[in-house]
Amino acid sequence: MMKKFKIGGATVNQTPIDWNNNTRNILQAIHAAKNQKIDLLCFPELCLTGYGCEDLFLSDWLSEKAWVELEKIIPEVNDMMVCIGMPIRIDGITYNGVSVIHNQEILGIVLKQNLAKDGVHYEPRWFEPWPPHTIRQIVRGNHHVKVGDLTFECQGVSVGFEICEDAWRKIRPADNLVNRNIELILNPSASHFAMSKSPSREELVKASSKKYNCAYGYVNLLGNEAGRMIYDGDILFARHGEIIQRNPRLSLQSFVLQACEIDFNDHSEKAYRPNPDITEKNEEFAQATSLALFDYLRKSKSKGFVLSLSGGADSACCAILVAEMVRRGSRQLGWDQFNSALGIQSKNEKEATHQLLTCAYQGTRNSSEKTLHAAKTLAESIGACFHQWLVDDEVESYKHKIEQVLDRPLTWKQDDIALQNIQARSRSPIIWMLANIKQSLLLTTSNRSEGDVGYATMDGDTSGSLAPIAGVDKPFILQWLKWAETQLGYEGLSAVNNLKPTAELRPATSEQTDEKDLMPYPLLVRIEKLAIRDRKSPKEVYDQLSDEFDQKLLQKSVVKFFRLWAINQWKRERIAPSFHLDDLNVDPRSWCRFPILSGGFQDELAFLAEK
Repeated sequence: MMKKFKIGGATVNQTPIDWNNNTRNILQAIHAAKNQKIDLLCFPELCLTGYGCEDLFLSDWLSEKAWVELEKIIPEVNDMMVCIGMPIRIDGITYNGVSVIHNQEILGIVLKQNLAKDGVHYEPRWFEPWPPHTIRQIVRGNHHVKVGDLTFECQGVSVGFEICEDAWRKIRPADNLVNRNIELILNPSASHFAMSKSPSREELVKASSKKYNCAYGYVNLLGNEAGRMIYDGDILFARHGEIIQRNPRLSLQSFVLQACEIDFNDHSEKAYRPNPDITEKNEEFAQATSLALFDYLRKSKSKGFVLSLSGGADSACCAILVAEMVRRGSRQLGWDQFNSALGIQSKNEKEATHQLLTCAYQGTRNSSEKTLHAAKTLAESIGACFHQWLVDDEVESYKHKIEQVLDRPLTWKQDDIALQNIQARSRSPIIWMLANIKQSLLLTTSNRSEGDVGYATMDGDTSGSLAPIAGVDKPFILQWLKWAETQLGYEGLSAVNNLKPTAELRPATSEQTDEKDLMPYPLLVRIEKLAIRDRKSPKEVYDQLSDEFDQKLLQKSVVKFFRLWAINQWKRERIAPSFHLDDLNVDPRSWCRFPILSGGFQDELAFLAEK
């Protein structure tokens, strides 16, 4: 029997319960697959509803509505097998499933056996795992459908499934599928993006094809689906332990189709030349944030972004990311589609950036001409709309009222933190007002390193509706800006890149810098990774770093980090929605949970007081 046919993966940019969008993307991909004469087409996990429906998965109506949408798709499936991820609710319990359709008929629904429950994932809250080797029948409308641990046949080729997390466990469905002589395993996934994560996923796909002596297909979700998680739309096909085809990741298109032809009668190992992947971490960050900002803007139906541009690295990074979103979006989609998606009219990058990004330099008497120059130069270089004003009147008004209440003057010696914070907070109402009038998203500029230790003013520099860089550390941002200046051609970053990071909230005579207030950023990042990502105790962190840093500096920094981490959890609880971009995150709603009230590591830090 001839067992040569064309396999396709279709990644789609979905939105939770946006039924028209989700079903339209699926149907468009099916029609495109027909034109390419694809025999078997696999979509991502939960693509019909969107992966990020959260507690809606616990409702009856969501799964019922998903079935109504599936009924619209079934008649469009002719002369091919199509696999669509969707929730299935049975006897009041929700399962994560993949519906397999062939010639306008549902052949069955495979159900996920292992649920993701670490990092950003909370699947056991919504779903139940399906037991292996179990099959039952359900009735939906006129359909009597088998569900569970199913396998299928397509043109003489036996086909089995692993759904995302299924493949990452030591005991996995593929261990059973190999005993059933499965020749093709498909893995529909919703695997969140993180920089440098793709190689481990690729290695899993390659190793699985070799270990189970099969062809292995992997199809991931695409886009900023629900606000925080980004999905890179990875489509991978492997055979004999080698990748035979992959698609370009992190596309801004509504769907991407990737196909490859496999002859299952031919077991010889051939030399394949798959599309190259993004390997540079800086490039991954640029592409992922461009996709995330583009999706967030259009899905929130906002008119643009507003940014308090201080002339420092963090706000400069946010400005460049918006400009890069315009550049990459217009090049990938073309100006007509890009303009239509965002509701603007533009012909070039600067014109589009001017419409989408409004920046304001909000100075005080402690601000310098250097930061004003850096902010203005950068905004003009990318075409952003730029304004400048002083908030000294507002600061003095607040200060005067409190001095009357206290019946004494406020001084830097006695009231340092309060005098710094009121400057940051005085900037918030006016920039919010501008964002409201423009019906735009206010970007907050806090980074992850600041989130670790609470080096941010609540209702000040943290004020905003979206925090695009809260998921990355300060050293990464500093080096990325230098890369963006030289590799992406943003020459307007030159002045920013020549400044030392500073809040500019104390008088200039204090020579305030971030690292003087905190600790050297490289050391902060090392402590963070051990303490937060690796969950090490203060003593374990100190012991691991003791050979690399000055003992006094290390002792002081470990104590400061853990104490500031503990007392500032309430700030992290109030971080604006942020993108998950790295292998860790301090957003308690998506990665790291910590009690707001705690003992503050008092006993755990006692050993350092004895040194």
